[in-house]
Amino acid sequence: MSSQAASQHVPLYSATLVSSYRITPASSPEEVKHLTFRTDELSFSSRTGQSIRVMAPGQFGNKYHSRLYSIADPVHTANSHSEFTLCVRRCSYIDDFNGEQYKGVASNFLCDLQPGDKMEFAGPFGLAFSVPKDKSANLLMIGMGTGIAPFRAFIRHIYEKEGGWKGQVRLFYGARNGLEMLYMNDENNDLANYYDQPTFKAFQAISPRPAFAAPAALDEAIKQSAGEVWKLLGESNTHVYIAGATPMLVMVEAALADLAGPGTAWQNKKSELASSGRWNEILY
Repeated sequence: MSSQAASQHVPLYSATLVSSYRITPASSPEEVKHLTFRTDELSFSSRTGQSIRVMAPGQFGNKYHSRLYSIADPVHTANSHSEFTLCVRRCSYIDDFNGEQYKGVASNFLCDLQPGDKMEFAGPFGLAFSVPKDKSANLLMIGMGTGIAPFRAFIRHIYEKEGGWKGQVRLFYGARNGLEMLYMNDENNDLANYYDQPTFKAFQAISPRPAFAAPAALDEAIKQSAGEVWKLLGESNTHVYIAGATPMLVMVEAALADLAGPGTAWQNKKSELASSGRWNEILY
């Protein structure tokens, strides 16, 4: 189904960019921006972890070029408007036919917006990460790249909105070479707000920071904490959350399978998690 056709089946909203700032250092070759939008559409309602479909200007005769983006922060709602944020990496791709590099349409459209500019969007879609009702539940989060967006919102929600979270919260977060740790570097360290939470601990797979265990790769980060990770997976109140590019899942599952040992131990464990609603994925 084309982007234009798809848009005819769901209502479109308009949002105005309130603020835009880069969350990767200027020295990084990767540009990732934190964008805050405001919409006056009173019928728009969303929850943390959902996605919206950004309707960027289309090409080749198409009115729209659509892409899904996860809401990075809880939505702030007032009587007359709602605000939400997106975490967007400026993308480009190599054409397989001619070998030329082209700018990603939606990501560059969003990254080039200036405060006061408008965009059209649809949604929200898919509440990916629901919060367990039991505050003693353990939360094991594994993500890469802009997959940090739903985790950032999730972590802020359980500590700021839910409060008194008793279960163990573990975040394993990696980035590709050259991509600084989003929201976890010297310029953007808002996750440091939760270091003093007794139940929270984070592990990053690139640039070492004093508050993190920092091996060279995401799968190695998991393996270096094998005992703790497998103990959490063995408990009946542990929920697993995965967010990032689809190829990441293969690497993560291989690491978890190594923890489980030979045979079907990992597949049995994953089936148990999935059947009880404790295995959650956002892949793109």
